[in-house]
Amino acid sequence: MAVGNVAIPETIFEIQGVRIGVTSAGVRYKNRDDLVVFELVEGTKSAVVTTQSGFCAAPVQVVREHSQQADSRYLIINTGNANAGTGELGLKSAYETCQAVADKMGIAPQAVWPFSTGVIGEPLRHQAIIAGLDDIVADFKTDNWVRAAKGICTTDTVPKLDSVQVVTEDGTTYHITGISKGAGMIRPNMATMLGFVATDANIEQQLLQQMLNELTEQSFNRITVDGDTSTNDCCVLMATAQVSQTVIDSVQHPHYQVLFEALKKVFLRLAHLIVRDGEGATKFITVTVAGGRTQQECCDVAYAVAHSPLVKTACFASDPNWGRLLAAIGYAGVADLQQHLVSVKLNEVSICERGQIAPDYTEEQGQVAMSRPEIVIEIDLGRGDYTDTVYTCDLSYEYIKINADYRS
Repeated sequence: MAVGNVAIPETIFEIQGVRIGVTSAGVRYKNRDDLVVFELVEGTKSAVVTTQSGFCAAPVQVVREHSQQADSRYLIINTGNANAGTGELGLKSAYETCQAVADKMGIAPQAVWPFSTGVIGEPLRHQAIIAGLDDIVADFKTDNWVRAAKGICTTDTVPKLDSVQVVTEDGTTYHITGISKGAGMIRPNMATMLGFVATDANIEQQLLQQMLNELTEQSFNRITVDGDTSTNDCCVLMATAQVSQTVIDSVQHPHYQVLFEALKKVFLRLAHLIVRDGEGATKFITVTVAGGRTQQECCDVAYAVAHSPLVKTACFASDPNWGRLLAAIGYAGVADLQQHLVSVKLNEVSICERGQIAPDYTEEQGQVAMSRPEIVIEIDLGRGDYTDTVYTCDLSYEYIKINADYRS
């Protein structure tokens, strides 16, 4: 059961230049949508970031190759099978899928970018995907975003979608709509997540890639459910150039900042939805570390806390065992950590001041703070001016059950 507000927005803005087809191809399961294809108008610019896993899936390898050769015209996503750990056969399946889309749509195969998610190590039934393409083409619609969000899910319990409209000072109106998936095997440097975000803005390719790198660094690269990095993670940012002929080509462009802030809002929302829907999650946890000498050491401490199974199980049990927080801070690798400068708060309840229990802290205060469905852990290292934030969830009995039964 997802934590907190995971509702689909009341208004979902269609993106000019994007059509989406969805169908049930029977890749792994019957009678559920498991194949999604984005059709992008000619002239669309797309940027992509991929998993940093050294054992990346076949479609990730193909996406990296194709993104260097051609602008994307079609994104094809299957769920149920990751096509990872499948060797040359997996690459053949990915290439043949791209070729089939290319043949049907009359484009170069390099303009097709494939994505897969699901079980690792099993051959992909790519012929089922190819057989589903006729249904996909017949289903192409501009308003298929919700169905697409559901169609890319694996162990997700809710579809993940966000959509915003932004108006610049000169009256230009842009729209941004995106979907993501992910619930387990979630960790920084991308995760078992896929993200697809589109805007009708006209953005130069190199700047678009720079924007995506920055956006993912503070969103999808700041979440963790279980500390496991996946083989298949990818995120794509698409700009269809349908609103204005003027190209946004630098950070100095008058439209850049307002558009970037709107994109940041969407990316962060999609990342939060993944954590809120973490496998077995009952609590949404924000870990903010301030007072670092560098942002990296703040990030390291935040992830040490967020990854700790002892911290996560304490949150699940509403147990204010703050010694587990101090232990995680201690092994985060901060050089010359000065204990007497460290302070910790739980939902604004001061539990540790200058390396020891806060004078006014009581166990009852801690239990009240930990019992909430949303927990904020604030850590001040007291050694600098940098800060960083990581988002995670608790670790429950249900997480074990979900992953023990995943392949059944």
